[in-house]
Amino acid sequence: MSDIAVKDMQVPQVSGTAKAPDALDQRLAALDLPTGAFAAARADALARLRAMGLPGPRDEYWRYTDPRPFNAPEPAAVARVDGPDSPLFASRDKLTLVFVDGVFDAAASDDLALDGIEITTLANPSGAEWAEGLFGSLEAAGQSPVRRPFAALNTAAARDGLLIRVTGKPAKPVHVLHRRASDKADAMWHHVVRVEEGAELTLLETGSVGARSNGVLEVDLAPGATLHHITAKRANDAKVGLSHLFARVASDAVLKSFALAVNGTTMRQESVIDMVGDDAVAHVAAAVLGDGDEGPFHHDDTVFVTHGALRGESRQVFKKVLKNGATGVFQGKILVKPGAQKTDGYQISQALLLDEASQFLAKPELEIYADDVKCSHGSTTGAIDEDALFYLRSRGVPHDRAIVFLVLSFLADALQEVEDEGLRDEINERLDAWLTGRSRA
Repeated sequence: MSDIAVKDMQVPQVSGTAKAPDALDQRLAALDLPTGAFAAARADALARLRAMGLPGPRDEYWRYTDPRPFNAPEPAAVARVDGPDSPLFASRDKLTLVFVDGVFDAAASDDLALDGIEITTLANPSGAEWAEGLFGSLEAAGQSPVRRPFAALNTAAARDGLLIRVTGKPAKPVHVLHRRASDKADAMWHHVVRVEEGAELTLLETGSVGARSNGVLEVDLAPGATLHHITAKRANDAKVGLSHLFARVASDAVLKSFALAVNGTTMRQESVIDMVGDDAVAHVAAAVLGDGDEGPFHHDDTVFVTHGALRGESRQVFKKVLKNGATGVFQGKILVKPGAQKTDGYQISQALLLDEASQFLAKPELEIYADDVKCSHGSTTGAIDEDALFYLRSRGVPHDRAIVFLVLSFLADALQEVEDEGLRDEINERLDAWLTGRSRA
């Protein structure tokens, strides 16, 4: 694939946030802050948020994404998309938990009972004493060295979410299905997942999340634990959304997180992963497709992986396909602490631009304080490979179908991070259908 443009983004090494106390007061005034459970963690988060303020255009980690849609007291209205929730993973036997505008809907959800797992909710945390010292703790730890005000806002203000403790290997995945009832839904939820030693869970997230959303997922993996996390929010929903993953990965534990994003307006995914145990594994990946012809499209992936122990393995694989003036952003960092020898850190971010009006902004970083490591990063921006296109056309493949084949091939590396072949095939089929439906007549 030939490079056509790589944005050179020199930024100052300053990670402070521009304070906007008036805007913050207005933002908080529009919220009904919860009381009761986890009061100490919520008070701490609110105090940290007031000290940080909301991000502004001079904030290093918001330089390429306009924070104003998230700073506003209320979201702009977005018409709901009619139709079924999502055909994705429809054939999979799963435990489905429904959230409507960020609030758990017990009547629409499956029974919470499942061998090997304990599930309750943030709004009604009875029986989840294990979460008392965990809720908000990984988010708080993830505020250094980069401040993340909207994650602190979430810890302080989220009224609902799931508290999941995995003690074994449940027979089926847990599926979080988001639905939207209001055109101005300002959805906010906070999940806490603790996977005990040797236990394993697959967590799926799909659906329509809100006119604006702010989600936090805190994941604590004990030694030898495994979590497969796959999220695919509803396509063609003109949403403004923030999501945060904070993970602590102990020795011999495995975290694999994959996100599929298809259209939207302004979206940002932050992943903060702390590898604290020897031989820990953490993979985070995304496949993003944006078509500016269906409305403004801006998608930002910001990742910070810290290696703090021996023989850790991390992979960041991000692929974005952009057309009709769409914008993609990737900010990824690997930090290797002193003593984290034998670290294997890999990071790749690539964009396929289907026209000259689209752009991809990439800022890969390595910071290494150990001398026996294998770390690499790379970022490329390119157009469709004309030789490959000619080859397919010469074999009788119609032009539009050939483009679909080449796009799917480009995204394949990211999809390979989905370990379950059946889930991977379903995602690939969804992508194929979306691309085919938007090919030229």
